[in-house]
Amino acid sequence: MQYWLFKSEPFKWSWDQQKAKGDVGEQWDGIRNYLARNNMRAMKIGDRAFFYHSNEGLEVVGIAEICALSHPDTTTDDERWDCVDIRALCDMPKPVTLKDVKANPALSKMSLVTSMRLSVQPVLPDEWMEVCRMGGLNGETLKPL
Repeated sequence: MQYWLFKSEPFKWSWDQQKAKGDVGEQWDGIRNYLARNNMRAMKIGDRAFFYHSNEGLEVVGIAEICALSHPDTTTDDERWDCVDIRALCDMPKPVTLKDVKANPALSKMSLVTSMRLSVQPVLPDEWMEVCRMGGLNGETLKPL
């Protein structure tokens, strides 16, 4: 299993909107960055992802799962752009702020810290476990600590 982080401005697409889509999930469309697109092309069904509110909140607020592999983005006719579908799995019991991530030496090399502008980022397994711990979740079972 691989781990990822999806950034969204809550006024455009919020965690509550994502949760409302239920098990069907929603396509993560509108990405127009080659590295972010390539990250989505590398995703597998069942991979887990942090859902991060950018600009407002600046915090990891939930855990999502990849539920459809990379496919053409329906918001454009340009064949270069793909998207995946994600579904909400659970809330982060205690949202993990960017400030807290930056203050944690174990996360100093995390893409959230080093590649701030990238909207779809990889997360290393040890980073996944640490952010989950900070948010009050067991990173393997997604059960509260």
